[in-house]
Amino acid sequence: MNYVEPIRDPDKIEAMKAVLRKQSLRNYFLFVAGINIGIRIGDLLKLTVKDMSGSHIIINEQKTGKEKRFKINASLQQEVAEYIQGMAADDYLFPSRQGGRNVPLSRISAWRIINEAAAVVGIPHIGTHTLRKTFGYHFYQKTKDIALLQHIFNHSSPSVTLRYIGINQDILDNAVDDFSL
Repeated sequence: MNYVEPIRDPDKIEAMKAVLRKQSLRNYFLFVAGINIGIRIGDLLKLTVKDMSGSHIIINEQKTGKEKRFKINASLQQEVAEYIQGMAADDYLFPSRQGGRNVPLSRISAWRIINEAAAVVGIPHIGTHTLRKTFGYHFYQKTKDIALLQHIFNHSSPSVTLRYIGINQDILDNAVDDFSL
């Protein structure tokens, strides 16, 4: 498995949105939901319209089996309202093109969508997990609350969370940039 990184540059995030929006509303919304909710791709792909109809998403995480409640922020609520128009409550948010609304997009298809857009934008080291890491990276940059992010991600320690979102690498890179003999 290759190591993937968060998208740190807000301009690259906007470029990804633009590329994906040209492809389809589904692909765009997959990216936007992923970077604004921060759940694992397996949990994201299984969401239905009714899961996004309130102010929170409540899921049983596939990996941990734990119930988690995620707030849908105001900007994402606007995106949801636009995206789900004409969809039934039981429709998957990210339907497969082969199976229609009754089959969710596969992880492999989601990976292809994200990777192809990243190639256009020029972002290396990307995968579906990048969406969750991007959420975490920017959440931490905004709040500096590593304990809260650790709780959101169900990580065992703050150091695991910092390494996961790439902050440790940023610190190392900046230290080397500032170092000279």
